Amino acid sequence: MELPESLAYRVKRRLLGKPLVTEELSHEKLSNPVALGVLASDCISSSAYGSEAMLTILIPVIGIAAFTLLLPVTLAILCVLTLLTLSYRDVVMAYTRAGGSYVVARENFGPNVAQVAAVALLIDYIVTVAVQTAAGTTALLSLVHLLGGDAYNWVDRYQLPISLAVVLLLCWGNLRGIREAGKAFALPAYLFMGGMGLLFAVAGIRLLSGDLPHADVHAKGALALGGAGNHTSLLMGASVFLVLKAFANGGTSLTGLEAISNGVSAFRNPQGPNARKTLVAMSVTLGTLVLGVSGLAYLTHSLPFGSGNPSVLSQEASLVFGGSWLGQAGLVFLQLATALILYTGANTSFNGFPFLASFVAEDSFLPRQLTRRGHRLAFSSGILTLTAVSMALLIGTDARLDSLLGLYAIGVFTGFFMAGTGLVKHHWTRRERGRTAKLIVNALAATVSLGIVLTFAVTKFTEGAWLVVVLFPVGVWALIRVNRRYREEAEALAAAPADTTTPLYRRQVVYILVDRVDLAALKAIRYARSLRPQEIRAVHFMIDSREAEKLAAQWTDAQVGDLPLEIVQCPDRRITRALLELIHRSTTDRRSQITLLIPERNYSPVLGRLLHRRTADHIARAVGKLPHVVATIVPFDVVEAHEELAVAEAAGARLSKVSG
Repeated sequence: MELPESLAYRVKRRLLGKPLVTEELSHEKLSNPVALGVLASDCISSSAYGSEAMLTILIPVIGIAAFTLLLPVTLAILCVLTLLTLSYRDVVMAYTRAGGSYVVARENFGPNVAQVAAVALLIDYIVTVAVQTAAGTTALLSLVHLLGGDAYNWVDRYQLPISLAVVLLLCWGNLRGIREAGKAFALPAYLFMGGMGLLFAVAGIRLLSGDLPHADVHAKGALALGGAGNHTSLLMGASVFLVLKAFANGGTSLTGLEAISNGVSAFRNPQGPNARKTLVAMSVTLGTLVLGVSGLAYLTHSLPFGSGNPSVLSQEASLVFGGSWLGQAGLVFLQLATALILYTGANTSFNGFPFLASFVAEDSFLPRQLTRRGHRLAFSSGILTLTAVSMALLIGTDARLDSLLGLYAIGVFTGFFMAGTGLVKHHWTRRERGRTAKLIVNALAATVSLGIVLTFAVTKFTEGAWLVVVLFPVGVWALIRVNRRYREEAEALAAAPADTTTPLYRRQVVYILVDRVDLAALKAIRYARSLRPQEIRAVHFMIDSREAEKLAAQWTDAQVGDLPLEIVQCPDRRITRALLELIHRSTTDRRSQITLLIPERNYSPVLGRLLHRRTADHIARAVGKLPHVVATIVPFDVVEAHEELAVAEAAGARLSKVSG
């Protein structure tokens, strides 16, 4: 007879497809082109909002002069990008197992220090999902604004619902497995790169012909120009703090750079060289896009809007492509590609977060459920956890990009710092070729990353960074506390190995808890007799005397042999307490081993929890704390018994009809 599958499993199979067996895990690897689309989407797509984030800081203070300052700040960010790329080329070659800065820190500084990197990356992954989906929705709504004008301002109310729906879609795609997710999420990256290449090409042609238009810097809804609105204000208003704040905002363009190092194990062999090639391609692409967007903003004077819509990139596309039908088609293509890569950029976290969480859990710093692969070989628990927390963050910030950016970058640059310092120690303890150059590069990367973390924490503290600053030490403490609990449990279990060959007790007694005389109780009695103990005792704790009398009469009618039913008074209705006292009295001689059998009636999962009390687990936990006592739950499936009864009654009815 074939065993039927549960409803939950049938629904899972319908949503996720047939299960994959563990042997298929080796085939779930990414080629370099697919890996660039999947793992680099977060990094590449950040070019869509990095330049705008800098202008949002500069425009209200120094006005038009912000476009002049934008370019040197962008160049400074590209210098940091170059330094970090050189450092992470070293990471993916030295540590080919996925985990990035966490693995580097753990191998060089030990597991406790590595939790700083773990918390940094876990926070960054969560914020990345929220930022990328919010930015993707902004790209879609910007397209509606540019095509429909002010009449479509009402669409802004859909910012949050659309972002939440996209997170759920990404969750579903990743639960299906990395191969399906890779094929689905690689294409948008190439569409975006193609669209941006077309934008830069058309802009270059129009610039050379003197036909490149300018944006209306006084448009309704645009950020108000600060200062005197001319280049003199650059010298008058651009304080060091302002530049650092703009640099911190622009630093969000570099988030996602660590994704490839966190997913090295997803590459085909040889994993290190393939990851290094993909990392360089990603960094070159990112640098080109960021410089191109900032350069176009300088040339067109595209301003950020207070509502975030339309975005700076969408304005640049609208100006460059023009108002003809062909230009409108180019605008639609680029904006849709931008939305897609921003949405799929969040998929980088869905690849990295579960892997990292599984590594941390393997080290016993997170719950070990996170190490288990699910229906399609994905780390389902990690995916679901990331989905839930990122959706909560979106709801808390109403999916506003400006609110989310205040939480960004601290986590990822802390990871950069941990990776750089870890590699410094790694190379310092090894005498290898080119060691000096590697030490210099990684030391500089660590120093710059630490400086950016401090800059971001100070300049963005009141804009949300305070939350990350507070969560960091709390998160590290929590992970170390989890590890301590696991170690304490392991020590307790290993302290006194049990002797399984010699019985410790001379007398075995089985107690059966009876609250009703039914098939569940009779099943427990049959099981008790199969154990062949020296004594079996059926016990009922009396709360209602009339119910106890009825139960005693039913017990007599049930003809359970020579097993009497003991009635124990429980006037205060504390059944668990009365049971503990009874067992304690029975074990005072220290020669008796008590086995407690608790009949448990299993009903339908939903209505059963609403219509019936489930006290078996509570009693078992309480009794399990006593020495010389073992509690066993004896389950009885009421739903299955009811179905068997219905089948038997139907068969009997058919037999009666035929015989009649």
